[in-house]
Amino acid sequence: MAADRGATPDEIRCFRERGHACVRGLATDEEVAAFAPAICDAADRLAWNRDIPLERQRTYDRAFHQAIGLCWHDEVIRRFVFAARFARVAAELLGVDGVRLYHDQALVKRAGGGPTPWHQDAYYWPVDGGAAITMWMALVDIPAEVGSMVFADGTNQRGDLRGPAISDDSEDHFADLVAGEALPTSTHGAMAMGDATFHAGWTLHSAGPNPSDRDRPAMTVIYVADGATVTEPERDEQRFDLALYLPGAVPGGPAATDRNPLLWSAALRGQRP
Repeated sequence: MAADRGATPDEIRCFRERGHACVRGLATDEEVAAFAPAICDAADRLAWNRDIPLERQRTYDRAFHQAIGLCWHDEVIRRFVFAARFARVAAELLGVDGVRLYHDQALVKRAGGGPTPWHQDAYYWPVDGGAAITMWMALVDIPAEVGSMVFADGTNQRGDLRGPAISDDSEDHFADLVAGEALPTSTHGAMAMGDATFHAGWTLHSAGPNPSDRDRPAMTVIYVADGATVTEPERDEQRFDLALYLPGAVPGGPAATDRNPLLWSAALRGQRP
């Protein structure tokens, strides 16, 4: 098992300035090998687009085979999602004393799958995008020709850019923004299994297609700062997320329900596995 570690000063600096950071070797090959089969099997069973041929899928579904909330279906996956050492890195990058689970999701870019359009994750969330962070972990080695996400550096500091949901429209809208404002972009490129990226809720990002003949499975965990409050939903997607991932929570109240356990806290450091 990989040793417990916190975020390094360079990782924290990169996250604060650019809105994203890459943590190499966060999980060992042995750990990924132990968790990946359960994650990929659950993704195959639970993804809503699993039975639709790739050529007939809309842009969103061609981007990734998506299955959400896997930790509530499988104890093995729950141990991965609840891992305190992953949550510790998330908390330290955010600069908060603790983080809770918002939700998890498997994202499998199929062989021949399409690009992921530019978007901001927090478009969907009824919480402040500055108080939430996504961990994206590679479950296989990812070669340079497939690559990891592309980020528009510094957009984490600009809040809601008022673009549309993930779609051809969001690709056009944000591609024009990136080009028009000459926003710097960067990618962490090829990744080994167990490498992870973390990005802020408002960080604008996209991903290229998968031109290879192998699926590119990744597992994500979204964390929300302990003490964060629920915001008033502005759109249907946020109302849907509020009901699904924060059941019983209300605007102005804490983003903390039975579905949002505390995964790491500085006060509990050394007391959790």
